Amino acid sequence: MTTNIWNPFLETLPLELLQELQFKRFKKIFKYAYDNSPFYRKKYQEAGINIDSINTPDDVRLIPLTVKEDFRDAQDNKEPFPYGEVLAVPIEEVTGYHQTTGTTGKPVRFADAWSDWEMYAENWAMMMYSRGLRKSDRVYVPFPYHLFIAFWGGHYGAEKLGAEVVPGGQTSTEQRVREMKELQCTAMMCTPTYALRLAEIAEKTGINPRTEIPIRMIFCAGEPGASIPATKRRIEEVWNAKVYDHCGATEAPLWAFECDAQQGLHLNEPNYLVEILNPSTFQPAAPGEIGTAVVTNLNRLAMPSIRFDLKDLTRLSVSEEPCPCGRTWRKIVGGIIGRRDDITKIRGVLFSPTSVEQVVRDMPELSDEFEVVVTREDDNDRILVIAEVLNEHAGRRDEIAQKLIRDLRNGTQLRCEVEIRDFGTLTRYEMKSKRFKDLRATH
Repeated sequence: MTTNIWNPFLETLPLELLQELQFKRFKKIFKYAYDNSPFYRKKYQEAGINIDSINTPDDVRLIPLTVKEDFRDAQDNKEPFPYGEVLAVPIEEVTGYHQTTGTTGKPVRFADAWSDWEMYAENWAMMMYSRGLRKSDRVYVPFPYHLFIAFWGGHYGAEKLGAEVVPGGQTSTEQRVREMKELQCTAMMCTPTYALRLAEIAEKTGINPRTEIPIRMIFCAGEPGASIPATKRRIEEVWNAKVYDHCGATEAPLWAFECDAQQGLHLNEPNYLVEILNPSTFQPAAPGEIGTAVVTNLNRLAMPSIRFDLKDLTRLSVSEEPCPCGRTWRKIVGGIIGRRDDITKIRGVLFSPTSVEQVVRDMPELSDEFEVVVTREDDNDRILVIAEVLNEHAGRRDEIAQKLIRDLRNGTQLRCEVEIRDFGTLTRYEMKSKRFKDLRATH
């Protein structure tokens, strides 16, 4: 029997009291990290900051941000191996190892103590319960179960709720589809990309996912797609299921999530201090303005993340209307718009790959897959969007290409070139997709 550490009263705590609790927990984790982690102690001593510097919530912004490169440097040839100077517990207390995907550099190694892992599972249980998952559900997890933290918490969170978990580990997509059908699974967890891939393979093997697999809810993470209307609609239509988005990272698992009301993503306020900051000034962004997410995990002990810059862009909701679910926690709208690394200026216009995803996925003649390639030729930026035409529309290739060019111009405010390929020629992804390639620095 696992320990229940979640307090349901926190879900409806008045915002003023909730913010008082956050600040109290922030001061506690700040002092804990200062006292126990050589990395944080050195960082804050160099900045001239200690616990006496933090007396009001506004003082939090005096604390320097932490970025992934800081963790890499603190682990490189540092003891204790393999976590380095960030570790804040004796290494004997570490019970779990995970690492970042390494898509933006050398992976960061992350340790969790048992209390960290219990909190993570409890948060997943809370989130899935808010969406309607119950003991009667059978949850399929088509996830490699390797070093990335991804849906590990979802596995244990579902078990905590009493739901039955089917681990679809190292097997083929075809086998996973058959297992979901044979076992009559009612929920699954995956990236938006893989939800579409599973449906594509199901149809290729003669299985109708809408009618033969009773999936009624899909929990997505890892990519912005589940909050992009056209992508969400495609997944829901092909599976006849509700799609839910949530935000997380190895450094900050499950910091925002979508409840059953689906009116934005709740910030996980009792467990995180989430700051949405102007990407240029790093001062608080007003509701409705695009900001970068900076998070502090208020309960993680083995490797605290304090004012960690996720480099994910989002916006706080401007609505002050209470959520129908009853939670008082603030919300972000539109999920993650993109990463600061991917939001780039092209011909003087800010460009986000998610704007292309919305356009492509809104055209029923095109498949789910696409690529965006940005290059520079003779000091001119070139955007090439590569998409696949479905076989039944292959005879309308030129017409579809012209429509895609027009829609991309409206959706991105930029002129894009288009290449329409045959169905099945682009790469298929099972984890995070890599559809955006900015090659200007290499030309």
